Amino acid sequence: MSNKSGSTITASEAKTLAGLFRERVARTPDTVAYRQYDADSQQWHDSSWSDMAAEVARWQTALENESLDKGDRVAILLRNCKEWVIYDQAALGCGLVVVPLYIDDRPESMAYILNDSGSKLLLLQGQEQWEGVQTVLDDLQTVTRILTLESVENSSNDPRVRAVSDWLPESGGALKTDDGDSNDLATIVYTSGTTGKPKGVMLSHWNILFDCEKASSICLMRPDDLLLSFLPLSHTFERTVGYYMPMTAGATIAYARSIPELGEDLLTINPTLLISVPRIYERVYNKIQAGLAEKSPIAAWLFNTAVETGWRRFEHQQGRGGWHPGFLLWPVLNKLVAGKIMAKLGGRLRLAASGGAPLPTPIAKVFIGLGLNLVQGYGLTETSPILSGNPPNDNDPASVGIPLQGIELRVGENDELLARGPVVMLGYWNNQEATDAVIDSDGWFHTGDKARIENNHVYITGRLKEIIVLANGEKVPPADMEMAIALDTLFEQVMVVGDGRPFLSALLVLNPEQWEAIADSLQLDSEDPESLKSGQFEKLVCDKVAARLIEFPGYARIHQVTCTMDPWTIENELITPTLKLKRNRILEHFSSAIESMYEGH
Repeated sequence: MSNKSGSTITASEAKTLAGLFRERVARTPDTVAYRQYDADSQQWHDSSWSDMAAEVARWQTALENESLDKGDRVAILLRNCKEWVIYDQAALGCGLVVVPLYIDDRPESMAYILNDSGSKLLLLQGQEQWEGVQTVLDDLQTVTRILTLESVENSSNDPRVRAVSDWLPESGGALKTDDGDSNDLATIVYTSGTTGKPKGVMLSHWNILFDCEKASSICLMRPDDLLLSFLPLSHTFERTVGYYMPMTAGATIAYARSIPELGEDLLTINPTLLISVPRIYERVYNKIQAGLAEKSPIAAWLFNTAVETGWRRFEHQQGRGGWHPGFLLWPVLNKLVAGKIMAKLGGRLRLAASGGAPLPTPIAKVFIGLGLNLVQGYGLTETSPILSGNPPNDNDPASVGIPLQGIELRVGENDELLARGPVVMLGYWNNQEATDAVIDSDGWFHTGDKARIENNHVYITGRLKEIIVLANGEKVPPADMEMAIALDTLFEQVMVVGDGRPFLSALLVLNPEQWEAIADSLQLDSEDPESLKSGQFEKLVCDKVAARLIEFPGYARIHQVTCTMDPWTIENELITPTLKLKRNRILEHFSSAIESMYEGH
């Protein structure tokens, strides 16, 4: 055990993720590890590393009574909270493999993941999650225990269900750390692929630890840092950067209560670090713009001047621009504009990171211009996830940064970005064919993204295959969804949209005969285009679409639809001669309708 109190724990020193936790507890037992809001007392409570170790040991004692063997899979369905960490570390310390589930995933998708991974134990949050799981109980082939963190109703009929409060012993023994190999499987993270079923990404302890260490050289965390965590821990980005990386540094993590309460939590917690996806920055940006629209022209001029001056200062500091007389105004502009906005983000942010999806450069420019030290990175679940990032002293917001040390990036055929190194996954769980399709014989992982590399900076230029990237970073392959929806006879043609948006929508060309029959049954005028916008009809359409996507994972939810009777043809240049959709042309053609579907979101 090391005596280097507070120093960053290296991958070699940790060896495993459970070893990382043990080492952190040994180095800084009395410092604050986690901060969490208690709804009953309406207060924030701190837990030290030694407090966490005692809880982990208690959970390990309970796990040992479940007849689990090393390598068995255990699943977790919780909101971000310290119990997520406790369960994760307890399982890892017992040599188990953790399978995270999204808190709002569909029951059918969860059942598939649980069965495919062979998970034996499931920890879920409370009543809402239990009601979902209840609908698929008979389908859970391998789960022998279901634990509920909160009390739930109607659970007595299934002997597998137990409340955590009843399941845990009063105290545990010594903290256990499985002496496994660094290359052992640590977790299976299910992600969307090119088929309707999600694929299980196998990540080793070393995959994640190596990524933590090398990413830390770009996004340096310190023991005195305080990170506000709100992205789902089931997402590899948050799990690596917002959980394991702070542990290597001995930083403190505070768990936000919810996204709607994020603004208030920022003012309460005053974090020094923020890790987010573009959607959050976009929301703040939109709120700022909406506020400016209600203010005087002078206020708008002051804001724009502050942003422009701040951006010039940033470019000068980066060595890409010269000195400007306007810099002399910065103290005043900072006091009147920038400082006030930064105060709403807690007032102490020294670094903010964006990942999971592309951050629009104009939005990055505004935040950077206001004085936020904002950096962007790039990666995939299959790469643990970070492959590149912008160092604060070499930050080009138009790029996704420089490759992490020890990771090779190159541009292959069709400008596809290829990656090789210790962060590349072990493969897809029980799917060698899919593994071989993305990792070639030389060990290069094929990202599916197009890129160019200039001055050691990576610039993502597009996607090799038609993949929709939602604002939260979730990658959605639309083709399979479209084929599934088109199996309903009401729909002649289908295109799923949502790139960079908060959710998926669908453009639908209707079968004339089917539409006439439905319109008649709903007492609608089939000749009136406005009838297609009827609330009754749109609900019917959404129900039909949902029924066709029932076997798909949770990402495959269509929230809005636009229906039309005008077919997409070669003549109107919306499809190719081989009858493939001209997606960009269709997007242009329906631009107004698409914007209306996302209005207010």
